[in-house]
Amino acid sequence: MTGEAQFIAALRGIASSPAARGLADDCAVLPFGGETLVLTHDMMVEGVHWLPGQDAADVAWKLVAVNLSDLASKGAEPLGVLLGYALGNDDARFLAGLGEVLQAFGVPLLGGDTVGGEGRRSHGLTALGRATSRAIPSRSGARAGDDLWITGPVGGAMLGFEALRDGRTNVDTLAFRRPRPRLAEGRALAPLVTAMMDVSDGVLLDAARMAQASGVTIAIDRTAVPLAPGLPAARIDEGLSWGDDYELLFTLPADIAPPCLAHRIGRVLPAGPDSLLLDGAPPAGKLGYEHD
Repeated sequence: MTGEAQFIAALRGIASSPAARGLADDCAVLPFGGETLVLTHDMMVEGVHWLPGQDAADVAWKLVAVNLSDLASKGAEPLGVLLGYALGNDDARFLAGLGEVLQAFGVPLLGGDTVGGEGRRSHGLTALGRATSRAIPSRSGARAGDDLWITGPVGGAMLGFEALRDGRTNVDTLAFRRPRPRLAEGRALAPLVTAMMDVSDGVLLDAARMAQASGVTIAIDRTAVPLAPGLPAARIDEGLSWGDDYELLFTLPADIAPPCLAHRIGRVLPAGPDSLLLDGAPPAGKLGYEHD
């Protein structure tokens, strides 16, 4: 067994609870009394999700933000987080960033665990939320005839990463260092969308996952995709497959307009030979980021 997709496929035989949604969604959805809890857990690894030597305050911000982005894709209100942290020589900076991001989004720290060790560090975070809509979006509800939308531009995180890596200071790096989860947008969209997820691994890969979960084909129009400032049009395919944008990707019936700023970038078609089309043809090359 090799690779992320194969490992997750094997886990599906173990995760039999309906709350797990077949491990085919961004979050677990657990009815609890008169409420519905939404739970997610993401990890970050040094050298993969952040650059060696990067400010640990930014690492803390991003760790929280990417988990809150999963909650946003369900229209959930965050209730708190649990932190798993590997100790190092920059703990004070991590704590500073953690305090900043939790205050910025009004989320309490509820507990967690710390460990020490050698080698590359990794941190994990579990975020807990409360559903704010009876209809809790999934990846699997897109229907032929729907429109495909995204809440914001792609490619900003890629440009920020490249600038940090190369030591350039003339490029805005916030999209990579400190993404902002679309929590308000997710809550507004949740009662209306047919499917929704956040863009973490690339628009193309995440759209393909939505199409496969929904049993449809999704067709994207390159010229309709909003680009981050500074991203040349010639690099749009890189921006579509790079990931880390943490915008919301969602489908709506064609006669419904989104209640927040968003860009219509494609449409949903009946299932065909390919789950994803880009300007009418299957995209060439790698669709997005997957762990080996």
